[in-house]
This record gives sequence, C-alpha cells and structure tokens, in this order.
Amino acid sequence: MSGHSKWATTKHKKAVIDAKRGKLFAKMIKNIEVAARTGGGDPAGNPTLYDAIQKAKKSSVPNDNIDRAVKRGSGAEAGGADYSTIMYEGYGPNGVAVLIECLTDNRNRAASDVRVAMTRNGGSMADPGSVSYMFTRKGVIIVPKTGQLTEDDVLTAVLEVGAEEVNDLGEAFEVVSEASDLVAVRTALQEGGIDYDSADANFVPSVQVELDAEGARKIFKLIDALEDSDDVQNVFANFDVSDEVMAEVDA
Repeated sequence: MSGHSKWATTKHKKAVIDAKRGKLFAKMIKNIEVAARTGGGDPAGNPTLYDAIQKAKKSSVPNDNIDRAVKRGSGAEAGGADYSTIMYEGYGPNGVAVLIECLTDNRNRAASDVRVAMTRNGGSMADPGSVSYMFTRKGVIIVPKTGQLTEDDVLTAVLEVGAEEVNDLGEAFEVVSEASDLVAVRTALQEGGIDYDSADANFVPSVQVELDAEGARKIFKLIDALEDSDDVQNVFANFDVSDEVMAEVDA
C-alpha cells in the first residue's frame, strides 16, 4: 500500500528528535482540544479524544499540556479557540494528487500558507472535488514490530472486527479498515496485547503514482513545506515509493 505509509512511518520515528518537535506538539494539542469540544472531555466515551491523547503521549507530549487541552476543549477551562476543518486539493510534482487537511482559527491565513507552499514547491491548487475522488476515508493503524510479533498475529487479532488488510511496511505493520471500524480494530489490538503507534482516519488513495528518487525528494519537500504551517494538520498524497527508492532517498 503505500509509499506514503512508509514515509509516515519514517517521519514518526524521526519526530522524537525532530527540531520541529514544538510544532508537532502544538498540532497534537490542537487535535485534543477539538476532539474534546466535539465529543466531550471523557476519553472513555470519546474514541476520537482517546486516540488523540494516546498519539500525543506516544510522542512525549507532557501530560500537563494534554490535560489543559482537554479542559479547554470541554469548556472546563477558558481559552479554547474556535477551530474549523478545511480541506484543500491540489497537484504536486509528477502529477501527484494532494489533499491538505487544515485545522484553523483563521481561514485566510490557512489558505495563504497552503497556496504559497504549493506554488513554491512545484505544486498547484485544484478545484474542490477534482482530487478528493481518488481517495477514500479509511482507518489506518500503525503497529510497530516488537519482539516476536508476526503479520499473522496482527491479522488474527483484527480479522473478525472489520480489518480489511494488514500490510508489512518493513519496520511496522499497517492495519487498514473502514473508518467506522477504526475503534473496534484498535480495541481488538489492545485486547490482544498488541501495542500500536497511531490510529487515525486517513485518506487512502485508490490510484498511485510510482516515483523515482528525484520525484520522491520533490514530493517530500512539498509535504514538509505544507506541514510547516501551523494550520496544516495532515497531508495525504497518492504517490508510491519502492523500498529501493526510499533507501536511495535516505542515503
């Protein structure tokens, strides 16, 4: 499935020592705040909040920051911003389709940041609907390879609760399901004693563009530029990068 997943896994490992860690923390805190506002401040009754908190904890976001975000979002503490979600569509180098998910309290700033990042890095904006039809909302869970854990172990744990496939990404397994089955699949992993790095509802492409090393470097540069914006929460793209090309890029 996807070079994009391999890229996400690589970024996840690098995030712990990333110089932009503060920016990553801020985006995770924003996710927690919005989840608490939308579904309430109790993680036990709000799966979106639960997953946002777990993701933040696994990335070493301080517990105090997490607790304050939950309180702001749920209204127990003042200071929460009025965030709204906006999706932008476009094309990157080599015709790669790009979906940009923003969470912002300033639509004009978000639009400007996205447009500048796209045009400066070989991309172009597209009309709503011209790119999104190539993507489907799916539950995506990244499970790190630890101990003697095998693909069959993961598959056995999730097969009867809605998982569609388990993919070997090299240093992790990717479990894909319908977005509506994400909580059930995540819960099944937990009950099976299998740890996971992240559980998100992502946009997964139905068609992919195979890239060489030069093309991969260009799209990675574009994604980095987009994610440098405080308003951009996620970037989804329909590129595929082979292990050989990824090794060449890493070198």
